[in-house]
Amino acid sequence: MMKLPLLFFFLSGMVWAQPTTTEVARWQAQANRVTIVRDNWGIPHVYGKTDADAVFGLLYAQCEDDFARVEMNYIEKLGRKAEVYGEQELYQDLYTRLIIDSAGAVADYQKSPAWLKKLCQAFADGINFYLYKNPQVKPALLTRFEPWYPLLWTDGSIGAINTADVTVDELKAFYTGQEYPIAQRFTLFEENTLGSNGFALAPTKTASGKAILYINPHVTFYFRPEVHVVSEEGLNAYGAVTWGQFFIYQGFNENCGWMHTSCNVDVADLYREKITTQNNKLVYTYNHQQRPVQQQTLALNYTTAAGRQRKTFTAYRTHHGPIMAKREGAHLAVKANNRSLNGLIQSWQRTKATGLADFQKTMALRNNTSNSTVFADRAGNIAFWHGNFVPIRNRAYDWSKPVDGTTPATEWQGLHPVAETVHVINPASGWIQNCNSTPFTCAGESSPRRERYPAYMAPDGENFRGLNAARVLATGAAFTIDKTIQAGYNTYLAAFEELVPALVRAHGSLPVSDTLRTALREPIALLAAWDFHTHANSVATTLAVEWAQKLSGSLRKVYIEEGEDDQVQVVRTFAATADARALLTPLYHTVRELKQKFGSWGMAWGDINRFQRVSGSLENPYDDAQPSWPVAFTSATWGMLPSYNSRSFANTKKRYGVSGNSFVCAVEFGERLRAKSLLAGGNSSHKNSPHFFDQGQMYATGTFKDVYFYKEDVMQHARRQYTPGE
Repeated sequence: MMKLPLLFFFLSGMVWAQPTTTEVARWQAQANRVTIVRDNWGIPHVYGKTDADAVFGLLYAQCEDDFARVEMNYIEKLGRKAEVYGEQELYQDLYTRLIIDSAGAVADYQKSPAWLKKLCQAFADGINFYLYKNPQVKPALLTRFEPWYPLLWTDGSIGAINTADVTVDELKAFYTGQEYPIAQRFTLFEENTLGSNGFALAPTKTASGKAILYINPHVTFYFRPEVHVVSEEGLNAYGAVTWGQFFIYQGFNENCGWMHTSCNVDVADLYREKITTQNNKLVYTYNHQQRPVQQQTLALNYTTAAGRQRKTFTAYRTHHGPIMAKREGAHLAVKANNRSLNGLIQSWQRTKATGLADFQKTMALRNNTSNSTVFADRAGNIAFWHGNFVPIRNRAYDWSKPVDGTTPATEWQGLHPVAETVHVINPASGWIQNCNSTPFTCAGESSPRRERYPAYMAPDGENFRGLNAARVLATGAAFTIDKTIQAGYNTYLAAFEELVPALVRAHGSLPVSDTLRTALREPIALLAAWDFHTHANSVATTLAVEWAQKLSGSLRKVYIEEGEDDQVQVVRTFAATADARALLTPLYHTVRELKQKFGSWGMAWGDINRFQRVSGSLENPYDDAQPSWPVAFTSATWGMLPSYNSRSFANTKKRYGVSGNSFVCAVEFGERLRAKSLLAGGNSSHKNSPHFFDQGQMYATGTFKDVYFYKEDVMQHARRQYTPGE
């Protein structure tokens, strides 16, 4: 029987004792070594004597702004969401428990180097001191935070979990003995709700002769705040953290900056295990021998109207990893790296990197499992690494599909050195872009060559954002911070360059007397004249986006190859082969629905596409009767660089943004760093705070604010200065 990852502090119903006087004294002493300065945007600039002091103050400040999101990120990583939200989250919790071992996190904490233990302890102390000082704050579940919590992830991306393509629904089907249709796993063409853009410009492409970095993650709104942490031990980093992180995830220091973009580098694999029964025990075949299937009892709690309930699961695993699905009679084990000590070390050390050579030392730890990295530094270097954690594999196998688990030939053979992974440093083109797209177009003619790398290193296909970004950066010159922001906010929707002409041709192919041709004459004329740029006052944008969303099911049907992720090829194939009525009928329904909702199909995009924040809760409600701002931007699916994913809700006619651009920043390195940034809505989730939505109108229009990096600038714009607990 395996050791359970449910430690004594997980036990249901356990009530934490009040902190001891010794703990409180320790917390207060550390608080006295920290100063938090809030600027005119509510951004916390945290100054500590030591790195640990800065971490303590950073977590205290995060809790001030949004304790609920700090807590929820750890509830999720602990696999305890069902204890808050009920039975519907039970299989999500099981999914998490199978691949993130909390006992391993505790063990890693215990063997951590002393400097890291101090940071982890400061993380927990900062949150616990906040709860002690703010008894009116009632946690949903976690009344005390532990110093090993930061070891619950690998690369700092709290939401990143790698299980190849096994989904929670497929896991549930396996554990409930149901069949799960394979086709349901491939919902491959939908509006992109997550992703990122990263640009780097060399001195040859900038007006100042200094490198510029553009940081543009696309996540759910209010997923990350903007922060600044400084210590007397050399820490001085600015950027975005996911709630509950103690290091800058995407940002910069005075010497260099880093931007992570999600990628499809193969970091998790599925193994087809041959499981049989031998002497009433489960065994699996490996290397012509029988090995016992390891069994693990997991007791998961969930809340109901009648009180807390518990469901027990028997989980199975081989040496490859947990069994998480069954397809075509074969049990599938997942091999992945979803948390590690080195991942946390790498995430911290990059924040103090002094330039390219130093940053490369952090990359050599090879534990960033979910991201590519775009980089620029003060010396004028720019670089891009497509992934970082890349297992060495036998190239005779197709790793995009489950592989044979019975043979040692499919075992990972260590990790590729960084020099062997897909990357580019100081390309002759002078620019780098990655938009969750293929790395083989990241720097124009200076891009890495596909044929030099195994397929599992870069299965990513091209997307319309990548095409758009490459065009904008290649043709631009003399970039400044403002011009870089302008490039990052390019409004061209390249997907419609393929789709709309196909639609217009389809309309023209119908007989003149056809009722569908007659009904759509005016909308087609409007779309035929459109320049494929989105505008708040554009009716064509409304028609195109609402129409294209109805095509997504058809687009999935023409997906050429399972596992291939080439958005551009999908759209081009569809546009070239779709039946006329398959294109025109969805437009007819779009026109009819717009008339039903608004009384006219001629609705400007900004009139129905809105930005609104009416509550700081985790589930922000939307209301047509409440104030909102018009937004010109659209989903990144259609080639939009400043991504804005919006949709209507059961109680709304208009569309409201839910994800897209979050923290956006342009940084120019030099003798004196300069930067501008923008945050979705505001830094505080408290509705009565002046910083709840003070960047709302700016966000809707793409208007950036100056970053206060140097102490004199911070103090000039300071609105409050205090120590934690005051």
